[in-house]
Amino acid sequence: MSLRLFAALAIPDAVARALVAIQDKVPGAKWRPRENLHLTLRFYGEVQEPVADDIAETLEDIAARTRGFEVRVKGVGAFGGAEPHALIAKVEASPALEKLAADCERAARRLGLKAETRKFTPHVTLAYLADYVAYSDVHAFERTHALLAPPPFRAAAIGLYSSWQRKNAPGIYRLEADYSLGA
Repeated sequence: MSLRLFAALAIPDAVARALVAIQDKVPGAKWRPRENLHLTLRFYGEVQEPVADDIAETLEDIAARTRGFEVRVKGVGAFGGAEPHALIAKVEASPALEKLAADCERAARRLGLKAETRKFTPHVTLAYLADYVAYSDVHAFERTHALLAPPPFRAAAIGLYSSWQRKNAPGIYRLEADYSLGA
C-alpha cells in the first residue's frame, strides 16, 4: 500500500482564525478549510509503506535535535505570477525554519526520494485558483491584506501528514504522527 505524505508545521487556532477571516472576495478561489491550513516543510509524494516508516523515523530524529522556534505569518501573496494559481499567507523566513526544511529535504534524498526542484518558500496555502480568476482580483486581495500579521506562534512539533484527494472537494489531510521538537 502507498501513502501520499508530507511534513508540516500545524497552524494554531489563533492564527488559523485570522487566515480564515480573510478568505473572501476573490471569485473563483477555492478556499482551504481551517483543518487544511499548515506550513509544508517537505512534500514526499506517493511512497510505499516501508519508505513511509523510514520517513517517520527520520522525522523523529530531526525533531529530537531541533529546538522549538517562533514562526511569523506576515502578509499575503500569490504563486504563479501573471497567471496565479494559489493565494498564500507569507511566512517570514528564519534560520531555524530554513534549517528545518533543509533537514527534511536532505532526509528525503538520503531515503532515495527525488530532490525538490523548487526553492523552499515558507507559506500557508489559503486557496487554489480557477483558470478564470482575474489577476486584478488577486492583486486587490494582496493589497487589502498586505499588513496581515496574526500573533507569532511557537513551532513545537513536526507533523507527518497523509493527503487523501477527493473529487470536487478539498483533500483530506490526516495527521499520521507528531514529533515534538527538542527543548
